[in-house]
Amino acid sequence: MLREFLRDRRARLTPQQAGLPAAGRRRTPGLRREELALLAGVGVSWYTWLEQGRDITVSSDVLDALATALRLDAVERAHLYTLAGLNPPRRATDSGPTLSPQLRNLLDAWSPRPAVLRDRYWNILAANDIATAVFGATGPGHNCLTTFFTNPRYLALRESWSAAAPAVVAAYRADYATRPDDPGFTTVVAELTTRSPEFAALWSRHDVGAPTHAVNSLQHPHAGPLHFDTTTLAVADHPDRHLVLYNPHPDTATRLTELTPLRLAAPA
Repeated sequence: MLREFLRDRRARLTPQQAGLPAAGRRRTPGLRREELALLAGVGVSWYTWLEQGRDITVSSDVLDALATALRLDAVERAHLYTLAGLNPPRRATDSGPTLSPQLRNLLDAWSPRPAVLRDRYWNILAANDIATAVFGATGPGHNCLTTFFTNPRYLALRESWSAAAPAVVAAYRADYATRPDDPGFTTVVAELTTRSPEFAALWSRHDVGAPTHAVNSLQHPHAGPLHFDTTTLAVADHPDRHLVLYNPHPDTATRLTELTPLRLAAPA
């Protein structure tokens, strides 16, 4: 409940932490309602009604002011929005390391099956060795959407490719729609529109959909046709990043074990 959350967070913050003088004796260590209202720049009566759970209008600007005054972190701020009946703000792009040791270990542990970590634009941030060999990714910055529409390994299996392409584009549009003015998305779409008539046609349909448990198929230059069930997982502490796990079909798993490191490293 909103009122319980506000009361609890107000009680946790002392006047000293909030930069206020601790004048007079207090029955509780936390901020008084009037002090929090002052810090947030809202009326005392209005804040009191909010904390009492009355039916009043709440704006995102006021919630931001309260969240700042209460020193809420990103998760707590989003929770405050949800309790108030508003859509939580988008979390800012993290500025941490590209790949944590935990994710690196997970990618490697998925071998001998392919796994990649991609950013919001579907650029590969990291991949295990088998993924690099199977998909022909040469390093960070390799874009999964562009690869799907331009790499001969995918286009060689035309029937499988044609069946999967609409869902791939719909999933990308769903990600794009969350940040329609982001130049990273517009750059990928503009470039691919000029390179692939098939993509341009599908993009013009404005279909939108979530990533599904799809079959990813391609023709490897040494191993032949490869088929994988794919699962896309959001990284909890970095919501703009997704881990894509590829589980090979039985015949594909056999082909992968037959490939030597030398052959895996060979160019397409």
